[in-house]
Amino acid sequence: MSKISDQKPYALWRQFEALNAVPRASKKEEKVRQFIIDFAQKHDLEYFVDDIGNVLIRKPASSSYQHHQTVALQAHLDMVHQKNNDVDFDFETQGIRMYLDAGWVKARGTTLGADNGIGVAAILAVLAADDIEHPPLEALFTIDEETGMTGAKELKPDFLNASILLNLDTEEDDEIDIGCAGGIDVTATAEFRTIKSKGEPYQLAIKGLLGGHSGMDIHKGRANANVLMNRILYRTLSTGIQIAEIQGGSLRNAIPRESLVSIYIPGSSKASFEEKLKIVQREIDLEYRTIEPNLHITLKRADFASDVMHPEDQVRLVRAIYSSFNGVYRMSPDIENLVECSNNIAKVLVAKGQIQIECLTRSSVESSKMDLADKLRAGFEQAGYDVVYSGAYPGWKPNRDSAILSILQDSYRSLFDEDAKVVACHAGLECGIIGAHYPDMDMISFGPTIRGAHSPDERVDIKSVQKFWKFLLDILKRIPVQA
Repeated sequence: MSKISDQKPYALWRQFEALNAVPRASKKEEKVRQFIIDFAQKHDLEYFVDDIGNVLIRKPASSSYQHHQTVALQAHLDMVHQKNNDVDFDFETQGIRMYLDAGWVKARGTTLGADNGIGVAAILAVLAADDIEHPPLEALFTIDEETGMTGAKELKPDFLNASILLNLDTEEDDEIDIGCAGGIDVTATAEFRTIKSKGEPYQLAIKGLLGGHSGMDIHKGRANANVLMNRILYRTLSTGIQIAEIQGGSLRNAIPRESLVSIYIPGSSKASFEEKLKIVQREIDLEYRTIEPNLHITLKRADFASDVMHPEDQVRLVRAIYSSFNGVYRMSPDIENLVECSNNIAKVLVAKGQIQIECLTRSSVESSKMDLADKLRAGFEQAGYDVVYSGAYPGWKPNRDSAILSILQDSYRSLFDEDAKVVACHAGLECGIIGAHYPDMDMISFGPTIRGAHSPDERVDIKSVQKFWKFLLDILKRIPVQA
């Protein structure tokens, strides 16, 4: 790992290496919060922890910037914990195993945590430095961004003093983000009746999908393991298979990469099932061979004993999922190439008489978000399921007249001799929520180039981090004086 901290900018990578040694799952931020507190104490910086667990560190301005506006540097502490099925790794006790690969920093079989660890590391590097010119700083480290944005939602309106907020949580180094999507969790649940199983037990598995961020990657046409598995079940139910358990997906904000189904196949139907499976597998392979080269669909004998779903209940389940919308629902008519509204069928869990289907619906327009959520609700309720909404958060409305946007555009043009792309994204940045607490705060978001976020393919471009660091330091020098 020393090779990671030997990269430039040294200060940032060394902070990232230290951060990635600390477990930091969403809703389990105790260790990383203490890591931030220990950092503040080590550097004699004033710090505060609010009731929900966000940490705020204040650093006085450099001598020549004491009369400039206060800037909040903001990033979230938690990371998505995903690993390949064949990787032995305990996120609660182990640090991320990083390595260099052709100009990228990657992790061995797990998510890297560059989202949003690079942002956190950059802020820590600024706070630790004594040779960086900057205005008065407030470093805001929020919790639980990935699974509910709880930290941002529970911010108190008097916690921050800053008039400008720099959110360091986007993933293209040539973009300046001025807007984002809001979201809502849609969860359908039901009980199912069980009967005794007949036939032989098998495990049907879909593995090897790219997965990715359910907002930023939803338009890329990647396969959803829950959708593909349900397609297979729909096509093969007529052979008399009996579903015992389903475990598909793991996180709402990740496109599911794997789905496992435990089934019983009657001996008299095995040949028919295998033939139908072969047909639908061939269709799926042809449709996705370009974008999902590592897609694997397997059927193998298993060793388990379980009751199975009543035939009527499993038909109802498969039809309900088949009719549920997944993917891009609407493109923005106002911003070119921006997904306005989408849904991710993120988790399908069937076991011990209980069904739970979890979706994450996103949109930059509140009305279309609720339109799609209501559409999902109507379909699940028609199948007899209970549906609840939770975790709703607002989008961030773009402001092209933003003063800090103008500063970033000028800085980028001066540093890199080209114009940055001014965009909005289909991810759930915390800016919309923070803006609801601080309506007069001028906000912007930027970051380095990260690929494969929320999947074990996550990686960050080293040269891009260098560019991001240079950009951040120049922005801090350009912050205007107080009015």
